[in-house]
Amino acid sequence: MKGYELRFAIMPLLALSTALPLHAQTPPGNSAPRLTAIVDPIPAAADRNFEGVITLDVDASLITRGIVEVQERVPVTRPGPIYLLYPKWIPGDHRPSGSIDRLAGLQITANGKKLGWRRDTVDASAFRVDVPAGVTVLTIEFQYLSAPSSLFTPQMLRWSSLLLYPAGYFVRDIAVQAALRLPDGWTGASALSSGPIGSTASFDTVPLDTLVDSPVLTGRHIKSLDLGANVSLAAAGEKEEQLTVSPKQLEGLRSLVEQADRLFGARHFDRYAFLVSISARNGGTGVEHHRSSENYEDDAFFTSPDENPDAQTILPHEYAHSWNGKFRRPADLWTPDYRTPMQDDLLWVYEGQTSFWESVLAARSGLLSREMILGRFASLAATYMEAQPGSRWRSLQDTTAEPLIFRGSSPSPSWQRDFDFYTEAALLWLDVDQLIREQSAGKRSLDDFARAFFGPRDGDWGEVTYDFDDVVAALNAVARHDWGSFLRRHLEQTDGTAPVDWIDRGGYRLVWRDRPNSYDLAVDKADGITDYTHSIGLTLGAGNKVASVLWDGPAFKAGLSPRTTLVSVNGVPYSIQVLEDAIRSAASTRQPIVLGAKDEDGEHDFSIEWTGGLRYPWLEKAVKGIAPLDRTLSPLPR
Repeated sequence: MKGYELRFAIMPLLALSTALPLHAQTPPGNSAPRLTAIVDPIPAAADRNFEGVITLDVDASLITRGIVEVQERVPVTRPGPIYLLYPKWIPGDHRPSGSIDRLAGLQITANGKKLGWRRDTVDASAFRVDVPAGVTVLTIEFQYLSAPSSLFTPQMLRWSSLLLYPAGYFVRDIAVQAALRLPDGWTGASALSSGPIGSTASFDTVPLDTLVDSPVLTGRHIKSLDLGANVSLAAAGEKEEQLTVSPKQLEGLRSLVEQADRLFGARHFDRYAFLVSISARNGGTGVEHHRSSENYEDDAFFTSPDENPDAQTILPHEYAHSWNGKFRRPADLWTPDYRTPMQDDLLWVYEGQTSFWESVLAARSGLLSREMILGRFASLAATYMEAQPGSRWRSLQDTTAEPLIFRGSSPSPSWQRDFDFYTEAALLWLDVDQLIREQSAGKRSLDDFARAFFGPRDGDWGEVTYDFDDVVAALNAVARHDWGSFLRRHLEQTDGTAPVDWIDRGGYRLVWRDRPNSYDLAVDKADGITDYTHSIGLTLGAGNKVASVLWDGPAFKAGLSPRTTLVSVNGVPYSIQVLEDAIRSAASTRQPIVLGAKDEDGEHDFSIEWTGGLRYPWLEKAVKGIAPLDRTLSPLPR
């Protein structure tokens, strides 16, 4: 049949199908189980004092073999069932990251007698113990196991991996007295101590949430720096020479502390410690805490700070989190214990605005040059303007669910999207900053929001929660605008547009050149890639392998996939120079670029239609004098 004949023939059948309800039919005689209801026997957290003090002894003397021994004594006040919980939802991780899979050798005793325990069938991080009459203390022993490492590799001890705690209490209501033993010759640093930690240490009794929020950096080689005003930096490396800090970098770190004070106007800690682990095994990440931060940097962080500009933004990011994320925290992200699930819907504030401040503080402190930060902004803007097609189906708001979804690198991150609540949200806050500056004729900015929202209650290192409406109200107190609609539109749209109005408002324009800006050049070298995203739509890694392919870009349309290896360009053996010459030449010849590539199935040719030449994003000033964006990046005066 032709199309219209088929359409008219099936219309009566469609009408019949809509008139008769359809039901799933179980064949007669088949077994049909009934639902077994799930009953949660574990007491919910309650805001009441835990009676007594938990003592926690951690022996990390065998940590280089991947073994940490734990002995814990938990007071009990009555016989009967008690549930002991292994931390699961750890603040700062935004997901159930507890390493219950590393716990081994669990033994629970009372009055010298071994007690049985049973793991909960729904929550594998919960253990039931029946306490006999007359028992006042449970003794808990277990090992925390990890991969063996070198005697010289620094370690970060996270208390959340090294304890069980009783269910039924807010963790702030449970007192813990911890002690630590390190390998011979090792020392440590932590916000728990105002000075260095020796091979053995006993800490003051603190609430459980304070303990978990205070990791310990340990290692054979540790160097401490005073950054002024009760802020210190402790760095542990595999070699002493990795810990040499240049005068320029030290000046930048001290300036970072000063600029943050001027920005936020208050402090929510009594002392603060940057804990920096230096190792060739580190990939450049960080974890925030109220009075400290975990910073994992590669072995060139101090010795060659200009090699990787992104690495220099980790400390500003984690430091800003003491205000944004720790003191002020989304109401549904704050939890009373480490079992209650977190909700991540405001991570575009928690992480996104912090990502904005990391760049601003890096520029204001001199840790990175203004040129480098402008290159970074250009790279981000270009990515979301034309190299993130996933924004046509997945909103920025939806990416805040990524911590719960992520299972490893996506085969096509440009289409699936991932942690854009960091990077795209940083552009959104750039938009907010420049809009405030425009509407107030330069008299106000996001600095004023930060001081009002994150700055109250100097010296308070508890938590103050907020919701979306609180953010809108605080913005309106700085500059009147329909901020609710503005934010919702950017957060929820799926039309492929990006928040880049800040470029024009900031006195700049995005331009394309045939060479990378200084930021992209440094980052690509540090990451070991060659980036042609904005031309033929791919990046190359070591050994000429295709590292990524832009969804629906020229290479994608030609059929190229990641993990193939380039062997030729237009019949000539592959080299970077040959490829770039071919991309330039195609702009005038208007001929396809033929890439020869091999995979496990052999060699294939891919004809790429691209005549736009080499393209790399830059920000170019569009006004004379000091532009509004320049003021955003300028140091705040005393």
